Amino acid sequence: MDMTVLVIVLGAVVAGFVQGLSGFAFGLVAMSFWAWVVDPKLAAALAVFGALTGQVIAAVTVRRGLNMQTLLPFIAGGLAGVPIGVYVLPHLNIDLFKACLGTLLVVWCPVMLVAHRLPRIRAGGRAADGMAGIIGGIMGGIGGFAGAIPTLWCTLRGMEKDTQRSVIQNFNLATLSVTMATYLFTGVINRDMLPMFAIVAPAILIPSLLGARLYIGISEANFRKLVLSLLTASGIALLASSLPKLLA
Repeated sequence: MDMTVLVIVLGAVVAGFVQGLSGFAFGLVAMSFWAWVVDPKLAAALAVFGALTGQVIAAVTVRRGLNMQTLLPFIAGGLAGVPIGVYVLPHLNIDLFKACLGTLLVVWCPVMLVAHRLPRIRAGGRAADGMAGIIGGIMGGIGGFAGAIPTLWCTLRGMEKDTQRSVIQNFNLATLSVTMATYLFTGVINRDMLPMFAIVAPAILIPSLLGARLYIGISEANFRKLVLSLLTASGIALLASSLPKLLA
């Protein structure tokens, strides 16, 4: 098997499992594999496609804690942000973007992980939730990173496990659907990419189902630790793939 194909499959398997377990992070995890061997434009398209496929699977297998009043500001913001991200993508220094996002995750998430008694953020209401959605939508349009900032924001809000999972799962499903449609309409995705999509889709299926099954039995405290640990690890991977290129 060609090394590039092997790395794409491996990234899809690991990212599919993580997304099934946590409800997010497909793009972040997959990019930690794909950034080394895959063209950035193809990697962005595969990340969006893989994350969307995983969210469709999750929507069928994990349906808990849905609260439309909590969810709607995130989705409204996300849908507004996606076109901005798609527009920015061709003009963006992707390595600089990954380095900035990685630094944020590496600095802030460990603080939250060790400081169990940090006060919950209650200010801002739906407007603040919508702003988190806009940022997530922009990042989703850039390359399937939609869930990172909204997930971090939900954790800062102190949402319960099932509520947070439901918000992020449905937010990702909505924003990634729009991102995929926009990629198709604007020509970001072309025919040459379709064989890679055919490789990624089946690679995600079983790992996503296994991750979703494990999620059901995880406790609130362990879920919070899992989310923050995954965000931290994703930040390290983003820095590892971007800093050498920036320094060069």
